[in-house]
Amino acid sequence: MSMTAMTASAANRGFRWPVRVYYEDTDAGGVVFYANYLKFFERARTEWLRAAGVEQRLLEETDGVIFVVKNTTVDYHAPARLDDELNLTVVVERVSRVSVEFIQQAWRLGDETPKLLATGHITVVCVNADGFRPQAIPKQVLEKIKPISKPILQAQCEPI
Repeated sequence: MSMTAMTASAANRGFRWPVRVYYEDTDAGGVVFYANYLKFFERARTEWLRAAGVEQRLLEETDGVIFVVKNTTVDYHAPARLDDELNLTVVVERVSRVSVEFIQQAWRLGDETPKLLATGHITVVCVNADGFRPQAIPKQVLEKIKPISKPILQAQCEPI
């Protein structure tokens, strides 16, 4: 099943997005620069939202709202290196009237056992696109992104 064909319920159970580490992602030491995990997580959340049936550009045009990152923390467990194949996971931890809290992880594939590299806790807030004031997440979006159950993160990583 392609990532874009995934249903919203499947996306909420544990969406996965593949990323390859390129030279531009690494620092002088040859490992992924720590801030690039935030870029990887952003890409995975964007694709998760698309898989759930929400196009961010259309959301801004039709409802006048966008999602912005309010808070993020990342714990780094092991380094990723040039050419590593990563699997990024997206799990909805909590949804409120104006925000969504995610747990995201970066896993290195290719070894016998996937290796956990980083875990992020990210909160995004729905804001009005003109003034960046908090605004309720549109009902049609809430219906597509509500979490189904609490994640079991270690068991969710499987090669795509």
